[in-house]
Amino acid sequence: MTTYYYVLASQRFLLEEEPLEEVLRERIRDYEEKNKEIDFWLVKQPAFIEAAELAEVKAKCPQPSVAIISTNSQFIIWLKLRLEYVAQGEFEAPSATIPEPLASLEAVS
Repeated sequence: MTTYYYVLASQRFLLEEEPLEEVLRERIRDYEEKNKEIDFWLVKQPAFIEAAELAEVKAKCPQPSVAIISTNSQFIIWLKLRLEYVAQGEFEAPSATIPEPLASLEAVS
């Protein structure tokens, strides 16, 4: 199993009110300059929050939600400090309750 770290917030807050696109674009540029593999993903309506052990987190987050998920805990800590009004946590996957860590519940159009 792998430990995944995340920040979670409402889509409206994270995608419309915060300059998230700029933050992620800068991070991608930095990774490319260092020849580092991308270790973070933006997931709309993340399925992992449906796990029973994350029910409290889901209950506190306005829906629809969006998560930035990473295997890099330091990046998520930095995002939490940068974005402030987001939930932060971690989970292990694949597991019985979270078989696909990057799965989305959002319907594909």
